[in-house]
Amino acid sequence: MSEPVLIPTLTRQRLCTRTGFCWPASWWWRRQMPLLWLLPLLLVLVIFTLAPLLWIVHSAVTVDGVYTLQRFTQLLGSPFYRQAFGNSLYLAFGSSLAGLMVAGIAAAALRRVGGRLKDGVIALTNMTSNMAGVPLAFAFIVILGTNGAVTLWLRQYLGIEGFNLYSMHGLLLIYTYFQIPLALLLLYPAFDNLNDDWQAASALLGASRARYWWHIALPVLAPALLGTFILLFANAMGAYATAYALTSGNYNLLTIRIASLVAGDLFLEPELAAALSVLLMLLLALIAWANHLLLKRVNGGASRQGATP
Repeated sequence: MSEPVLIPTLTRQRLCTRTGFCWPASWWWRRQMPLLWLLPLLLVLVIFTLAPLLWIVHSAVTVDGVYTLQRFTQLLGSPFYRQAFGNSLYLAFGSSLAGLMVAGIAAAALRRVGGRLKDGVIALTNMTSNMAGVPLAFAFIVILGTNGAVTLWLRQYLGIEGFNLYSMHGLLLIYTYFQIPLALLLLYPAFDNLNDDWQAASALLGASRARYWWHIALPVLAPALLGTFILLFANAMGAYATAYALTSGNYNLLTIRIASLVAGDLFLEPELAAALSVLLMLLLALIAWANHLLLKRVNGGASRQGATP
């Protein structure tokens, strides 16, 4: 058997035998190698993301093998499920807006802080951003529950009563708490990109601090603010463990209704849960599309403003 030899050419090296047979060019294999490394990831995405998604959509639009929108009309026509949508939207919008405001102020303040304090705040934010679900609900029950430490202190020394952690306002407080660290981690790099010379230049031209933030800083931060709001909104809409651990599934939220239809004690209707999931996905897709349009408008306005002499 003839031994293979490497015969260099002008563009690449090819593995050839003495009889003149050449193996495929090595550059082609190098180009295809990244695709081979991506195969495990693609396989995981297909098995755990694409296949369940297709099953959910198929289960939502079929009844006895017939394609229909019957389940969607049933859900949208039910006051009970409309209330679940309303409660989830209220919590998601309120907590996202509150978390974005608090995190924005904190990110702006961190720009003026240096040294160990800044590093400590970032480290604490990283730690608290991972505290959610059952541990977070238990922590709030111990602190602000019916017999929580802060609740008893407020009742004994200040006479403040009436706050119910297990109500809508209590859920809004918890949702806002776990939204703030995530928003701060997302907004801090954007605020760090602001240049102090911009504010100094605007002040020399007679602009106030408010006009600087409205005409210069906010347009620069708008993409980050809108993108962060969308992520916070999706995070709150999909939150389940915290609300379930706090209310034992007795509060009417969209995620709790989906879970009860899949793993409830009385009625199991996975097809109806699939329809609810499809509506949730459509809602988040609509919000993401609206965010995309707003970003295009903001970026277009900023480019036109920059092109104006």
